[in-house]
Amino acid sequence: MSLVLRVFTKSTVPIFLATLCGIALTSSTVIGGGKIGERLQHVLDVMRAHDQVAVWVYFTDKGTHELIKSSVPFDVVSERAIRRRRKVRPLRQVVDYTDLPVEETYVHQIASRVKKVRQRSKWFNTISVSATRAQIADVEMFTFVKRIELLAQFKRGQKGDEFVRSDMTEPPSALPRGNSPTGIDYGLSFDQLSMINVPAVHNTGNFGQGVIVGVFDNGFRLLNHEVFDSLNILATYDFVDHKESVKPSNPSGGFGAHGILTLSQIAGYKPGQLIGPAFEATYILARTENDSSETPIEEDNWVAAIEWAESLGVDVTSTSLGYLNYEPPHSSWSWEDMDGNTTVITRAADLAVSKGVVVVNSAGNNGFNPTRNTLNAPADGDSVLAVGAVNSNGSRSDFSSVGPTVDGRLKPDVMAQGRSVRAASPSDTTAYGFTQGTSHSCPLIAGVVALILHANPDATPMQVVNALRMTATQAHSPDNLNGWGIVDALASINYREPGIPPSSYTLAQNFPNPFNSTTMIRYDLPQASIVTLKIFDLLGREVRTLVNDLQPTSTLSISHSVIWDGADNTGRVVASGVYFYRLSATSARGKAGGTFSESKKLMLVK
Repeated sequence: MSLVLRVFTKSTVPIFLATLCGIALTSSTVIGGGKIGERLQHVLDVMRAHDQVAVWVYFTDKGTHELIKSSVPFDVVSERAIRRRRKVRPLRQVVDYTDLPVEETYVHQIASRVKKVRQRSKWFNTISVSATRAQIADVEMFTFVKRIELLAQFKRGQKGDEFVRSDMTEPPSALPRGNSPTGIDYGLSFDQLSMINVPAVHNTGNFGQGVIVGVFDNGFRLLNHEVFDSLNILATYDFVDHKESVKPSNPSGGFGAHGILTLSQIAGYKPGQLIGPAFEATYILARTENDSSETPIEEDNWVAAIEWAESLGVDVTSTSLGYLNYEPPHSSWSWEDMDGNTTVITRAADLAVSKGVVVVNSAGNNGFNPTRNTLNAPADGDSVLAVGAVNSNGSRSDFSSVGPTVDGRLKPDVMAQGRSVRAASPSDTTAYGFTQGTSHSCPLIAGVVALILHANPDATPMQVVNALRMTATQAHSPDNLNGWGIVDALASINYREPGIPPSSYTLAQNFPNPFNSTTMIRYDLPQASIVTLKIFDLLGREVRTLVNDLQPTSTLSISHSVIWDGADNTGRVVASGVYFYRLSATSARGKAGGTFSESKKLMLVK
């Protein structure tokens, strides 16, 4: 007689006991009890034995990583991500439990019992899997499984979302052109940028340099389009097919086309044809959507993408994705679930904001309903910047989704042009056309966010959102049709939080610095003052007087600002090199009211 010793883990004990007692583990057997979510249970009740469903499997803990949960190492994310998080978190909380990975031994045990492991989410301590009804019942028995929920499945709204190729050949004199020191020829993209005052920001030399932007879409099939010749790409990943290239493998024309449209609208640079607001930003590209016929866009791809991009240090994300409904026989979310807390994709978006990321999302193309909201998730998030669409004349586009959220918050937040928006062709490397849909107003606003962050790198996500809202066209009368209105990029950059009037004289560092062509200098006056602002060379010789005047107190929301174009007092452009600018201010009440003088260094590079 031989003795066989078996060692059981906590997760295998239920299976062993069931076998010992002769219990058949069928798909209708519930071992764990209470772990199946209500929506998932409805689906399981109508599924056939061989059908598969996508679900979230949540774990009770993070296994071996629990040993370091009180001292999470900083290297779990990039240094860039750490610096961005410091804007919104104290040092001791800059990394936390959500940054620890899921326990791989749990993943392996689940993987052996399901059809496919799809994505991992360290933020929610969960994995997404595809499984049959019987396999879900099997997975439920593991003691490390906390609960199993239905995976939300989305479709991008199609109403009004289309591309129309344009072969217009207007004479150069008829094209709208930049009339600024930058000399940028915006071509037929001038209207969509001038509506949100982007050219005025470009005039300062701010093109989004140094800001990392994440664009999540259905892939990017034509990155060799001429409009992307100078595009700076940091990283790419296809979360649908799990590969580095974001060009879909399917050669069908629609696969990856939408991504080319939206990316060109934020990052494109082809003078005379198309200029994006943030054409000098750095980009992270993620394919999160699958264009296969009747295949929904599933939220686990987006959650995986936002976690990946956040860990790399992304500053702002632009997503033209939105919920519509489940594919039958799956039970749908409804407008009543647009409360900012129900869908996982919305909760992930809000969590990204809490880590310092500005999340910009299209509001949706579901139009107006007089009795309820027509929003897409995650635009319902309380920290998500939801973007609606207006026509070229500034009136709301009829397809643009409306609020309020179920918990009563105004949505959308802001508006930009969403009809007749210039875009690069997804099928011809030198062609262009026009698009419509909130999918295309969204990247314009995300580009403005990049400009704000370039000028104000320490601004938190909610400060950025507030600056955009409070300087928009309906700031004093927001509603659920247009939110706070059409944004003003330059005013947003100069915005100061309400209730924080300048308590002292301040002189900000110019931006950009170093600069080529133009730079902006901002300063605050706590009271009406006689002000001089001058440029000096390294020998202390005056180069240019920019301000010599009596100026009022800075308002509660707007700083004083002035642009230097690199010219001296005679209008001659000076040589490259290091210069100083000095602000001197004396209270209008005389020296008894206060005086101020400060100098800072700047660099002109040609």
